[in-house]
Parts: sequence; C-alpha cells; structure tokens
Amino acid sequence: MKKTTRRRETADALSLPDLCRFVHADEDWVIELVEEGVLTPVGSHRGNWRFVGASIVRAKKAGRLSRDLGINAPGLALVLELMEERDAARRRLARYEIP
Repeated sequence: MKKTTRRRETADALSLPDLCRFVHADEDWVIELVEEGVLTPVGSHRGNWRFVGASIVRAKKAGRLSRDLGINAPGLALVLELMEERDAARRRLARYEIP
C-alpha cells in the first residue's frame, strides 16, 4: 500500500490581508506593529505591502505575546528585540560549549 504524504505549502510573501488572516489579527494592529518597527514590509504603501520571512515569524510571535500577556505594540517591539538578543547570545555561547 502506498503511503501518502501531506506537503505543506509555503508562501514567499504575504500581503497585508493574508498576514492578518495568518496571525488572526486585524489590519489596524498589523499597521501599528509596522509603525512601531516590529514588522518591516516590502513595498511603498499598504496596498502593495508584502511581508516575508522574519516579519511573518515576528508577527506570529507578537500575536501570541499580545493575546497571552496583553502586551501593547511598543512593548512588543521591546520584548521581541530582547528575545532576539537572548537567542543570539545563546547561539554564541553554544559555540563554546564542549559536547
């Protein structure tokens, strides 16, 4: 019997409405994150914004932090920056650990 596998479709970029659906958020919240520097869209205006890679991951994390802890947009900018610094420090430290 042949096994079937499910392939996950990945998008290279998400439009503003697509990102909102992906993170279960409204456009005003995403726009606020862009204004706070949490997300960096590609494109000159909202109508042609595209969110790629790190911005998609950050939006998902921001959504969880906002829902779970009630953190506002300026707080999300700070928390995400600190989390990224912590992760970078852990990666640097891991290079010096002896297996």
